[in-house]
Amino acid sequence: MEATTAQANELERRVDLSIAIADVEKEMDQRLKRMGKNVKMAGFRPGKVPFSMVKQMHGDQARHEVLSEELDRVFGEAVTAQKMRVAGYPRIEPKTTESTTHLEFSAVFEIYPEIVLGDMSTAEVERPVLEVSAAEIEKTLDILRKQRVTYEDADRAAAKEDRVVIDFLGKKDGVPFQGGEAKDYPFVLGQGMMLPDFENAVEGSKVGESKTFDLAFPADYHAADLAGQTVQFEITVKQVQAPKLPELDAEFAIGMGIADGDVTKMRAEIEANLKREVKRRIEGKLKDQVMEALIKTNPIAVPSSLVDMEIQRLMQSARQDMEQRGMKVKDMPIQPEWFADQAKRRVTLGLILAEVVKAEKLHATPEQVRAMVEDGAQSYEQPEEVIRWYYAQPQRLQEVEGVAIENNVVEWVLSKAKVTDKAEVFDELMGQKN
Repeated sequence: MEATTAQANELERRVDLSIAIADVEKEMDQRLKRMGKNVKMAGFRPGKVPFSMVKQMHGDQARHEVLSEELDRVFGEAVTAQKMRVAGYPRIEPKTTESTTHLEFSAVFEIYPEIVLGDMSTAEVERPVLEVSAAEIEKTLDILRKQRVTYEDADRAAAKEDRVVIDFLGKKDGVPFQGGEAKDYPFVLGQGMMLPDFENAVEGSKVGESKTFDLAFPADYHAADLAGQTVQFEITVKQVQAPKLPELDAEFAIGMGIADGDVTKMRAEIEANLKREVKRRIEGKLKDQVMEALIKTNPIAVPSSLVDMEIQRLMQSARQDMEQRGMKVKDMPIQPEWFADQAKRRVTLGLILAEVVKAEKLHATPEQVRAMVEDGAQSYEQPEEVIRWYYAQPQRLQEVEGVAIENNVVEWVLSKAKVTDKAEVFDELMGQKN
């Protein structure tokens, strides 16, 4: 049995495989004889079925199994002899030959790229910096209060942040259009639930007032028949309610999970949680920059077979996520190209990170993993239970270990790259609107 190789492109390889027909026939006959000892057929005692009949019944299956095993063996010997690291699975193609003694095949496959790490001292990284102050804590408390807002009837004109209830009727060229009418429709002014010109028309109105106004839909409006069109709306205001924020008192603290209603304790817990969340987001932004620097500094070719497998994994993950949200996946075809860029980036980073970890010995230590588990457990009511859960089954620690390794890579890159601090804006970091 022989094998030869030829290079097709940067990562693709082609291996020619040759398998002796006599070897296949010999192994096939031996396998059929072993099978014959257990074959049962009417009219014959167990194990006494004629070999010719066993071969007729199971010959194709035995030949397929033997040929598959022989191809695996010859292919493995070929790539091992030439020290090639195969990425994905080979594509086996039969060759048309005149040989009566051998079966000829070609195996087409990709190999892992040879990675020579670039000079990370040329990379530039901006390190986000944000210290949580009393102002950020107060802002967070205001957000928590707004999340628990209640509304009370107000005998005045509607203003921003008020909850209003209205009737409205929209007409295009004097004719009501689909979706342009509602009775007792509630919304909060200033939250962007309605188009700005619509909200502006409602703002300043009192209960019982009606008005008619023109409204121009944006050119990119989701309803094509209304996009860029001007219509007329008639509205009647039926209720105006002013927002009422809860006081920062014992009742509020109890609602936040502080059993004894201690407001000071509540503030301390909110501060700790906020600092933990800010730290997590800053680390996330920094990690993203470091990963981007690694990609730019270490340009590599990636095996398309690995990218395709990652696309399939991402598609499956997306399906599961949609199913958990109650969506019907079969009615929503998922396209592989949606995930192509993300898959390529993930595979590229995976290859680079593996090389960096190996070259710089950045594997996670048990102490690092333990510290991360303990830190993450602090956000739960019973941290010790969470820690015990992780360590009850070692495989649960794999994800934590992966994050620890990434953290080691981040520290290594920061020790090499040109790092400048950049002050973060709290609202932008937390994704809040003013």
